[in-house]
Amino acid sequence: MSSASTFSGLRVLELTTTIAGPYAAMILADLGADVIKVERPGGGDDARSMPPHRGTGPDAESAVFHAVNRNKRSAVLDLKTVDGREAFMRLADGADVVVQSYRPGAADKLGVGFADVHARNPRAVYCSVSAFGTSGAAAGLPGYDPLIQAFTGMMSMTGEPGGAPVRVAPSLTDLTTGMWAAIAIMAALHRRDRTGVGEHVESTLVDSGYALLCHQIVGMFATGEVPGPLGSASPITAPYESFATSDGRVMIAAGNDGLFARLAAALGMPELTADSRFAGSAARVRNRDPLHAAVQTGVGALTTQECVARLRAAKVPVGPVHDLREAVEHPVAADRHVLLRSHPRTGRSRTCRSSGCRRDLDAVHRPPPRLGEHTEAVLREAGFGTDEITRLRAPARA
Repeated sequence: MSSASTFSGLRVLELTTTIAGPYAAMILADLGADVIKVERPGGGDDARSMPPHRGTGPDAESAVFHAVNRNKRSAVLDLKTVDGREAFMRLADGADVVVQSYRPGAADKLGVGFADVHARNPRAVYCSVSAFGTSGAAAGLPGYDPLIQAFTGMMSMTGEPGGAPVRVAPSLTDLTTGMWAAIAIMAALHRRDRTGVGEHVESTLVDSGYALLCHQIVGMFATGEVPGPLGSASPITAPYESFATSDGRVMIAAGNDGLFARLAAALGMPELTADSRFAGSAARVRNRDPLHAAVQTGVGALTTQECVARLRAAKVPVGPVHDLREAVEHPVAADRHVLLRSHPRTGRSRTCRSSGCRRDLDAVHRPPPRLGEHTEAVLREAGFGTDEITRLRAPARA
């Protein structure tokens, strides 16, 4: 890794599992930090067992784990033992950041909480990642991404009108919680540069879920109306939704009067702009159903390629509705360096770069680690002797 990396020399200890916490630590790893993922003996991170897997048998590797654990080292320590806890604390003595995602209170009971780390290493920034946080009505409740999507109201607005609530396919609250955690850590490191003292910060799934709904929440208070599902449509303007072509679907975002006029002309339906039902965004939203039917008539007579070409020529925002393979194989994905080159160990597998990171850092310097792959090296760097390492690794072989 280049010595010019943003966080070169920064040491991060990660005690997290699944998606949110690992994603936060991976952002720091992509920016050059030395991230040591401390895992429990036996299974390690829960994501290691989550399908789909590449390969079979003991060499099978989880796609979920791969997506959020590159550029890290893995060390196995049994924190339920005195020796394991002390080994972790010795590693924490030289750490800049500790990230953990135990249920609130669990890290303290184990003796690896903020107070424990801070007493020995006051400069360390300590980040806790959880579902609902450490205080308040839901403090300590377990939670996963779909539960938070349901709890915050996100699912109630997703799907087609009259249909059942639908989960958004990406793990939005997990991933954004990881992003917020990374931001909180960076801010705390900046404050430490001024004060010389680390602090405890937290990032929660529920906070992230509410933050994602910012304009829906403001809109609800402005109108007094609780928003419901609209399919691909938008409550703020129209036509701003998907339409069926003769061989697929397109998304049209004609969000203002000028764009709407150009859309109507491009579809050979200039009479739409003279219809009082469609005079202005508010009117078009109120009359979305007849507007959709009218636009659908024009779009449905075209292939996807014809529709996209015609509307783009008219400077109307439009795009095909891709499936995932079409999306990642599109030239835009290559232009934006979305897929990182494979690491030799992982063969044809690909992973997505951290958006916003400098391109010279967007590479897989280390593949996602095998469980305990770096235990001995990490412990030797921290000054552990051969006998100590043998004793610490014994539970992992049991």
